[in-house]
Amino acid sequence: MRFEGQIAVITGAGSGIGEATAQRMAKEGARVILVGRTKEKLVQAASAIDTRCERKCTDIFSADVTKEEDVKELAEFIKEKYGQIHLLINNAGGSVNSTIKETTLEQWKHVQDVNLTSVFLVTKHLIPFLTEEIGGNRSIVNIASLSGHKAGAQIPHYSAAKAGLINFTKAMAFELAPHGVRVNSVSPGFVETPLTQPGLENERFTKAIEQNTALKRVGKPDEIANVIAFAASEEASYMTGSDLLVDGGWLIV
Repeated sequence: MRFEGQIAVITGAGSGIGEATAQRMAKEGARVILVGRTKEKLVQAASAIDTRCERKCTDIFSADVTKEEDVKELAEFIKEKYGQIHLLINNAGGSVNSTIKETTLEQWKHVQDVNLTSVFLVTKHLIPFLTEEIGGNRSIVNIASLSGHKAGAQIPHYSAAKAGLINFTKAMAFELAPHGVRVNSVSPGFVETPLTQPGLENERFTKAIEQNTALKRVGKPDEIANVIAFAASEEASYMTGSDLLVDGGWLIV
């Protein structure tokens, strides 16, 4: 029960790593606010989590976190209902496949907005709720990517955004350390989620991942959620500005 009595906000929480993290934190006592664009997914995820908790341990808020007006509405919702939060997991993200030559300016801006600008907006407007007055564990975890360490084929925009997010995490950690808020990032490798499922259905692609990963397999959302939960918890109380690479050993092969 590492998060008992704590309030956590998780973006991109309707499926995949975000949903798995919400499940893990709720299981350990947190009240979790699930944020995402698709209300139906949020409702389904929240219902499953509440069932597992055997209590009402979730709340949902439908928002596009690339839009400042939506983020301001999220902040107002938190202010009116909770007044404070302890944990913020910036998980929303996504990409498209295209080479530099093929990528349009609109695609470039979209990928930057989803993966980097959203973190800036959510953090900017929710920082006031991670106040010193509440004390105790206060933490932000940004979900970066293996692609922020090693550029991938046909994802130049995504690699750039995630590399930027890793360094933005360090800047956030430096700025918020005097206020007692820790900021770290987690960089998953290839993980089986609804977003990656189409690619993983290609047997040749999946075999290539397995061959280039030391553990010879694709990761599971729960395995990333475990590391996110550690980084967010008081067990990581002396860690800030760090990036935790959870890639199954991709970079050592």
